[in-house]
Amino acid sequence: MKLIENKARKPLSSQTQEEILHYIQTKPLKQGDKIPNEFELAQALNVGRSTIREAIKSLVTRGVLEVRRGVGTFVVSTTPVQSDPLGLGRIKDKYKLAMDLLEVRLMIEPEIAAQAALRASQDEMKTLSQLCDEIEQLCRSKVDHTPRDVDFHTCIARCSNNMVVENLVPIITSGVSTFAELTDRSLVSETIETHRAITNSILNRDPSGAKYAMISHLNYNRQALMTQIQKEANQSALPEEK
Repeated sequence: MKLIENKARKPLSSQTQEEILHYIQTKPLKQGDKIPNEFELAQALNVGRSTIREAIKSLVTRGVLEVRRGVGTFVVSTTPVQSDPLGLGRIKDKYKLAMDLLEVRLMIEPEIAAQAALRASQDEMKTLSQLCDEIEQLCRSKVDHTPRDVDFHTCIARCSNNMVVENLVPIITSGVSTFAELTDRSLVSETIETHRAITNSILNRDPSGAKYAMISHLNYNRQALMTQIQKEANQSALPEEK
């Protein structure tokens, strides 16, 4: 397997996804073909097996791979599902969309976090902890942390080890990205604080702590979004200069 050249610095799991997809497309493999096992992929791509597992889970979510327990991992499609599977990009009122996404996230993510605290594997908890550390470093360095924020919430969903929850990931990721775009990632200290609280609760197998930490995190987001909406409304109400 030949590694693709990576000119842009991306998270290791994202690079690994692209390399596996590149391998599938250039081999070429077709629908129903079996890909190399986890150990072989880790050796070929020179990454850890936990990174391979994370990349495969992402490709499963994107509709590229299917894992058959006890049998192996097989190609479902050689092209990922579209990046906007819910069609949310067509909605013009982005503030209404962001509020509605937050509403849905408040319905589901606290319970997802609680289940993650009960079901996460050691490897999944290690990945979550690393993501939390990376996001804190990016925030303190005033670097855009949105891609890793998406990975963080996606990881929590996977930690729930619920097949249906994995299909809800596009709602979560759309919510994270839309919020960041509209608020210019204004919640730095709050992000660090609440991400750490969520992570620690999951690591400590504390479902109630994880649930309420997630509620706190999303409420900070909601308050910031409402402040931004009010700011935009106030600016629109100002008389035009002549």
